[in-house]
Amino acid sequence: MNYPKHLITALIAMSVFLSPCTYADQSKGLNVMVTSPERQAQMMAMVLSVMTMKKHQKEVNMVLCGSAGELTLKSTKTAALKPSGKSPTQLLHALLKMGARVEVCPLYLPNAGKTEADLIKGITIAKPPAVAGRLLDNNYKILTY
Repeated sequence: MNYPKHLITALIAMSVFLSPCTYADQSKGLNVMVTSPERQAQMMAMVLSVMTMKKHQKEVNMVLCGSAGELTLKSTKTAALKPSGKSPTQLLHALLKMGARVEVCPLYLPNAGKTEADLIKGITIAKPPAVAGRLLDNNYKILTY
């Protein structure tokens, strides 16, 4: 079908004016809870968090618990995964550099025989009341892995 030029122009103009409305309804960012021992699941949590900050300029709050708490340790080095050739620990470091809030579950360190000195610089111990408050904040989406 051939549409009149003025109709096409009107549709383009409407899309330009309505596009900001779509973004105005977006959340402030993500609350990401990572507990999975699976490296691919951990990687996906990191990839989506990086994209949230890098491509959408949104905040990321991440808490790592259980087996995933291992990622918060200076001594942990994970293998690179395809197709990016990057590892979960590499992306975790990138998130910290980008300003993400990254915390380890307060149960992890004492039960793993580790201390705060074992953590990567910039990672802190989560405070449950503060984490609960962020999880209840409707301005953030919650992702769990």
